[in-house]
Amino acid sequence: MEKETSLRNESAQAYMYLLATMALFGSAFASSKSVVGHMPHQVAAVLRFGGGAVILVILLVFIGRKAGGPSLTRSQILRAAAVGLIGVFAYNLFFFWGLSLAPSIDGSIIVPVLSPVITTGILLAMGREKASGARIGGLALGVSGAVVFFIGAGGTGVDAGGSRLTGDLVYLLGALSWAVYSIASKKVLVGMDPLRATTFGTLAGAFALLLFAVPTLPDVEWSALSSTTWLNVVYLAVGPTAMAYLFYYRGLRVVSPSTATVIMFSVPVFGVTCAVVFLGESFGGLQLAGAVIMLAGALLAVTQGRFRQRAAREPEPEREREPERETEPAVPDSPLRADGRESVGRG
Repeated sequence: MEKETSLRNESAQAYMYLLATMALFGSAFASSKSVVGHMPHQVAAVLRFGGGAVILVILLVFIGRKAGGPSLTRSQILRAAAVGLIGVFAYNLFFFWGLSLAPSIDGSIIVPVLSPVITTGILLAMGREKASGARIGGLALGVSGAVVFFIGAGGTGVDAGGSRLTGDLVYLLGALSWAVYSIASKKVLVGMDPLRATTFGTLAGAFALLLFAVPTLPDVEWSALSSTTWLNVVYLAVGPTAMAYLFYYRGLRVVSPSTATVIMFSVPVFGVTCAVVFLGESFGGLQLAGAVIMLAGALLAVTQGRFRQRAAREPEPEREREPERETEPAVPDSPLRADGRESVGRG
């Protein structure tokens, strides 16, 4: 009885860690939008992930030393850096570019919902997923919802340059980048220590972002940046980047990746709430309808309607389980996964 109670408490804590992770991921959209409003998007990206890389290095020095385990080889470091260029550099290049053109509320829907849909579609095209009826139906729903959402963006709050629709399409490129990263990292990072792999991948991505941002650095009026902007920069580096990483892996020690994927779909709820409360953003009825259709399609494509059965056989810790299937899609705004299982995307 005592053991059962202990397991129940551990499971409850794991869900709290994961929910906190999704709240941090969701809040990153509005917080990043606030920063992008005061500096070029390239600089905003490098400040967030440059700071996040520093924090991860500190975590690696202290936590990694206590945890022990073999260090990464030169080949493993290069592989982690390579996928970091996709998952950190390419993804965040599009993410922050999209924020400079469109409201954060759009990104908080498009990126976390469409990324697993795109991932599943690519895996089906590669023959690495079975084309079940539920999966095909989910993909069709997801694509239909995206079309409705983009049509709504073309008629809602469009400025002279039609930047909202352009920004939403850039968000879509970000979701595509994360889908490619998710598939590549599943093979490349298998067997690597998560903290070390994440640190080296983030360092590589942050360095590439820095090189890309160098031409725009003179455009920043550093002395004019408010304390609120700097607080947002610090929050992005500490909260959605470093703290979310720790919370996510604490949760995955108990909860399976498939369940973490479904919990990920709470990211839009937190993202939309922050965008409305802190930035006063909104979208029209057509975009809302598209978002609901996208979410339904993504859930169907990812779970194939079998999430309830999976949840029933979930109590064993994730570290002792084999992946439920090699190709289960990863989803955005999170640290690099280094154990061949799913990852959640960063916001």
